[in-house]
Amino acid sequence: MASEPIMSAPMCLVENKNQQMSVNQRALKILYKISQPVVVVAIVGVYRTGKSYLMNCLAGEKLGFPLGSTVQSETKGIWMWCVPHPSKHDHTLVLLDTEGLGDVEKGDSKNDSWIFALSVLLSSTLVYNSMSTINNDALEKLHYVTELTEFIRAKSSPTRSEEDSSEFVSFFPDFIWAVRDFTLELKLNGHPITEDEYLENSLKLIPGLNPRAKNSNIPRECIRNYFPKRKCFVFDRPTKETELLAKLETILESQLDPKFREQSDKFCYYIFNHAKTKLLREGVKVTGNRLGTLVVTYVDTINSGAVPCLENAVTALAELENSAAVQKAADHYTEQMAQRVSFPTDSLQELLDLHAACEREAIAIFMERSFKDDKRGFQTKLMEIINNKKKSFLMQNEEASEKYCQHVLDQLTMPLMESFSAGIFSVSGGHEKYKRAKERIERRYWEVPSKGVKAKEIFQHFLQSQVSIEKSILQTDKALSQREKAIAEERARREEAEKEQECLRQKYQEQQQYMEAQNRSRQEHMDQLKKKLEGEREEALRELTRALEHKLDAQEKLIKEGFRKKSEEMEAEINRLRNAIDNNKKDKGPWISQALDTLANEATTILSAPAVLIGKGLRALSSLFK
Repeated sequence: MASEPIMSAPMCLVENKNQQMSVNQRALKILYKISQPVVVVAIVGVYRTGKSYLMNCLAGEKLGFPLGSTVQSETKGIWMWCVPHPSKHDHTLVLLDTEGLGDVEKGDSKNDSWIFALSVLLSSTLVYNSMSTINNDALEKLHYVTELTEFIRAKSSPTRSEEDSSEFVSFFPDFIWAVRDFTLELKLNGHPITEDEYLENSLKLIPGLNPRAKNSNIPRECIRNYFPKRKCFVFDRPTKETELLAKLETILESQLDPKFREQSDKFCYYIFNHAKTKLLREGVKVTGNRLGTLVVTYVDTINSGAVPCLENAVTALAELENSAAVQKAADHYTEQMAQRVSFPTDSLQELLDLHAACEREAIAIFMERSFKDDKRGFQTKLMEIINNKKKSFLMQNEEASEKYCQHVLDQLTMPLMESFSAGIFSVSGGHEKYKRAKERIERRYWEVPSKGVKAKEIFQHFLQSQVSIEKSILQTDKALSQREKAIAEERARREEAEKEQECLRQKYQEQQQYMEAQNRSRQEHMDQLKKKLEGEREEALRELTRALEHKLDAQEKLIKEGFRKKSEEMEAEINRLRNAIDNNKKDKGPWISQALDTLANEATTILSAPAVLIGKGLRALSSLFK
């Protein structure tokens, strides 16, 4: 979208100074302006290993993230670069370059762990950058992954859950290992292997019960357990000329090793075409503004001394997003009604039909933007707001109709009033003249179009105002006998009663239309909620299925590698996932029924028929029908 902000250069997002993190407000403002879903690629790794160069490649720029040419780490904290996504035109690509892990100048390894944990929490694809080869030393340097359960929580429960690894799978990013300055041949037992096979072979567990083997297996198990989708890229040295390595950002493309250029292009192509959109639980897409809220939530939690919790962060985000969703939906309803309604409408039904169309759109906007509205409080709030706005439009419609009808009558009755003042009707045969004048007014009144819902009621008020006048004219008319006067009076009373019944019938019909509209509103809310919940249920089922497939794959690998006892230890978790999937398939979800019942109860309270439409007039009409 053209409205999305474009950054010409990267900017610090999370500053890391004196073991204290802070969010850069300027960078935050940029994120808050991005309404598109984001693909977030974060790169981590030991300092001075060329992370920033890869990120500049993804941004399509030679200059951007500082590369540095000394033994000092250039990047401090987490730097961000938001650029248009090359493949997904309705997405923004957010690149996060992190300060080097293991920087001797920091002297606090815990600080590195927080940087690593933040990268995992914020990204949809995590790139781990290392040098030379994937060996035991390289895996030991990736000890941060073994500490993730200490620095990230999936749920807000006070005790650490044994289900953390399976919980992590549902929201952890895809994992890419980028091996720089790779000089080995990709062969295993004399046969060529792919980069991905090289990674998987490096992650095989080391047999043996000795402490060294157990310690070596910990990072391998963590990577296998936490990151089910893994990918590997190897890179030759950028150039064989050492003096050029210190100024990669300034040398010509032709001066880079062709093999390295090919490998870099392959890496970028994969990211552009396969890196996924950042998602929360239940498939909720993360937009730039949502990412900004998550950054603030996580950094504030870390600074408070607590452990970032996905569930708490999502709940806090949902509060903000759902409030915004209510406002967005309500504003849409108001704007569309103002554009589509021309007061006064010919009938109440016309206005109610326009209301139904605008409300349907507003609810859809809310459903698209809201999530985790477990108690249905935000949807109920939207229902209440729209219902009140609808009443306001109904009142405006009635006021416009009443004002216009009264104006029409004032114009039409002006000659009648002048004739009455001039005594035109105070003569023999005056009643007949008066009656013809009144009939002429009535005929012309109903010929005027677009009078609206108050047309009959306003005319009935006019007729009532003429009762005493007509009676006076009738009594003074010497051309009529007493019997003729009595008949004329009776006819006038009968006509007035018929007109009044017509008004009451209209009110009764409008009451029925209003109640039907309230029922339609209730049903529209219920239908859209049901559709949304069923979609969330299907997404939950997919999450459970992915977790089960990952566990089964991990179990199969353990059996092949000879770790039968470890594979048996996974059986309980596998059975739990299977049971959850079976329950999800068999039972459409009692929580869906419960949510619909909750909303239905709230709707009954909010959408009850207003007392103003059930007044004396309707009770009088009902008595007429007995």
